Amino acid sequence: MGPRINEKIFAKSVQVISNDGQNLGTMDTNDALNMAYDMGLDLVEINAQSTPVLVKIMDYGKYKYEQKKRANEARKKQKTIELREVWVTPVIEENDFNVKMKKVFEFLDAGNKVKIAVMTHGDKRVLARSRDAVPQLFARITELIGERGVIESKSKPEERTKSMIIAPAK
Repeated sequence: MGPRINEKIFAKSVQVISNDGQNLGTMDTNDALNMAYDMGLDLVEINAQSTPVLVKIMDYGKYKYEQKKRANEARKKQKTIELREVWVTPVIEENDFNVKMKKVFEFLDAGNKVKIAVMTHGDKRVLARSRDAVPQLFARITELIGERGVIESKSKPEERTKSMIIAPAK
């Protein structure tokens, strides 16, 4: 819901500002409305909480168009950061590790955050072996990332799936 315009302004007297920004003073709402109609413009309520109510004489259609245009420009300039995910196993071969890290670097260079998740599943023997391998793997990843990224968070030790989130360095 936008501001009230023209006949929808219910105040008896209003503080009027002209379309060129000049303060015209306090006047009756009907007089201000007639003045706006004579200029071929609209009377738009700017601040309903003030006493008297603050209104401005302007082209409301043009004002709405410019607001929409500004919002679109702001949306264009806004950078959306995605969270990309890379899965690894605790006992990973060297070549597979290098391929995964290459992908992580691509995501970081593109300005995205990366979640590196480690799959820890299987029988008790595999889980026991992976319990020691995961911290070593994370230390190795942290060392490789170095200045390219910043570690935002790591998973808690009691979680089944271990992960870490890396943000691109600014």
